[in-house]
Amino acid sequence: MLVYLLRKLAYGSLVLVLVVVIISSIIYLAPVDPARLTFGQRSDVATVEAKRSTLGLDEPLYRQLGRYLNDISPLSFHEASPANRDKYHYHPLWRSDNGVLVLKKPYLRESYQKGRLVSEMLAEAVPRTFLLALTAIGLALVIGLLLGVLAAWRPNSWFDQLAVSLSVIGISVPSYVSAMVLALVFGYWLHDYTGLEVQGSVYGLDDFGDTRYFWANLLLPALALGVRPVAIITQLTRSAMLDVLSEDFVRTARAKGLSPAVVVIKHALRNALNPVVTAVSGWFAGLLAGAFFVENVFSFNGLGQLTVNALLNYDIPVVLGAVLFTAVIFVVINVLVDVLYGWLDPRVRVGA
Repeated sequence: MLVYLLRKLAYGSLVLVLVVVIISSIIYLAPVDPARLTFGQRSDVATVEAKRSTLGLDEPLYRQLGRYLNDISPLSFHEASPANRDKYHYHPLWRSDNGVLVLKKPYLRESYQKGRLVSEMLAEAVPRTFLLALTAIGLALVIGLLLGVLAAWRPNSWFDQLAVSLSVIGISVPSYVSAMVLALVFGYWLHDYTGLEVQGSVYGLDDFGDTRYFWANLLLPALALGVRPVAIITQLTRSAMLDVLSEDFVRTARAKGLSPAVVVIKHALRNALNPVVTAVSGWFAGLLAGAFFVENVFSFNGLGQLTVNALLNYDIPVVLGAVLFTAVIFVVINVLVDVLYGWLDPRVRVGA
């Protein structure tokens, strides 16, 4: 098990390095100068060049990549100086004449536009997006499992055909289209009846500067993100349940006189959850990407809106930090899903 996890983490680290290299190369080749965007179009050449030198943008791409990878690595090598100690907050492990090998937190640098640490900006935005994604996947699980089980329990009935038809429509609709439709219908046309707002975040300040929570602003974005997961979970649950309900152990449970609810929930559903777990794991990470569009429709101040604004302003450290964080989530979820497989299905052995 330990060897398997270490191997998966090694593969994940390689993926993260490739993500940084590819995204950095695309940004580097784009015909936009972040230093000039920082000062505006009226800045003089000397000021822009000085800023480029400060940001390290005047160096070759391979050197910029090397410095960035060294900054984000927990185990890195730096020049031994008070400025670097204050900057990286590292713990020295080994010293030499050329520098010091240190252990530190990943340093994601500072925003070009705001001058704030990228880690601080992510720390503010990520909890909102996580809350949105968890709410969306929670709604999708409850609704999708319920529809899938009921459809499989009465196959070819009117309810089964309705559930399958609605799931096909749900899969076909992109999340940003669902977001615009829900915002228009429930946030604008039916606002007087629903009380839901088209735009707004979960956290806010009142007139006295105290934090207030606006949970109603979470409903429409979560529903928009959850439409496609609901459809996929419904179809996967229905298909898996139809296969499991025809197995011998289910017929044996029925022959013993167990109630239909016990047969479905205790015996059939658990054995049908593997494809659902795969969908949920993939969609939870995918919801972080889908949130980029949904958050902008509803002006929801999360990771998606932060990344889009950074792209528009060519704020490279923020873009790289957001993409890197999302890639880490994908890697971690894939490892956890492999471990969860072994718990759900004893026939699956992690690391075998």
